[in-house]
Amino acid sequence: MNKSDLAKAVADATGMSKAQAGEAVDATIESIVGAVKGKDNVQLAGFGTFYAKHREARQVRNPRTGETMMSKAKTSAAFRPAAGLKDI
Repeated sequence: MNKSDLAKAVADATGMSKAQAGEAVDATIESIVGAVKGKDNVQLAGFGTFYAKHREARQVRNPRTGETMMSKAKTSAAFRPAAGLKDI
């Protein structure tokens, strides 16, 4: 399912127009991204938690050349599913 399929499903479930549902889906995604970029957790009961995960710098190897180098420390988005979602 892609974003337009999700917007259609929201429109069908709520009676909204597809355009309104698309705007609602976009606003939801933007809100989640903004919160995670701000290092806040977004907890959706029964679905899961979106959070920022810090990864330390580490030694990596280029598989093509065998050269060893250090990767930079970074923060990336992560998702932890709720217990009910894990059992699908």
